[in-house]
Amino acid sequence: MNIGIVIADEYEYIPFQTYARTKACAEDVRHGRQYLTYTDGGNTVTAVQCGIGKVNAATAAAFLIAAGSDIILNAGLSGAVKGLKMGDVIAAERYVECDFDLTAIGRPLGTKPEQDYIYEADAHLLTLAASIDGVTTAPVGTGDLFLTDRKRKELYRDTFGICAFDMETAAIASVCHFEKIPFLSIRKISDNADDTATDDYREMNDRKEADLTEVLVQIIEKI
Repeated sequence: MNIGIVIADEYEYIPFQTYARTKACAEDVRHGRQYLTYTDGGNTVTAVQCGIGKVNAATAAAFLIAAGSDIILNAGLSGAVKGLKMGDVIAAERYVECDFDLTAIGRPLGTKPEQDYIYEADAHLLTLAASIDGVTTAPVGTGDLFLTDRKRKELYRDTFGICAFDMETAAIASVCHFEKIPFLSIRKISDNADDTATDDYREMNDRKEADLTEVLVQIIEKI
């Protein structure tokens, strides 16, 4: 099995890179991005640090799929929107691109003409993740913004029923959906997506914690 992993931020990537180096990984630069590859049992794992945001994430997912990835995983930090607290680790069960906006021409927020816009996690991967101690499941939203506005947070919560918000997952999910590639994202809650979010996120990100890497490794071992 070829497993592709998309990680946006450098500090989110470093803990996984540290683990991969214990597996004698090969590292290189492709398409202007940092890549690493290692084997684990019968699986080949390729991870890419894609950079923050939807375009970077979707492009990285497409590159991995074109290179032969059978499964795509993602890990990163997210803001809490409903029912979550800082430090929680979730397996995202559903993904929606909250900032896609054609309301000016009469389309409901988020909807795309003649196209799916809500994407489901792969059921098998979600079950594997949910079996790991400390991991819960929740729906997430995505947008090309760092969410700090309470009114926007409430709008996304009430419109889409999301519990967390990030800048990558729905974009990756869209690519995987159209290519019929199983996808799952693991996210750690770093902030409350409000006016305190910037400082909380920076503090959490600077720690370079290995929680997400540990969950990714357990999922890979279960695949």
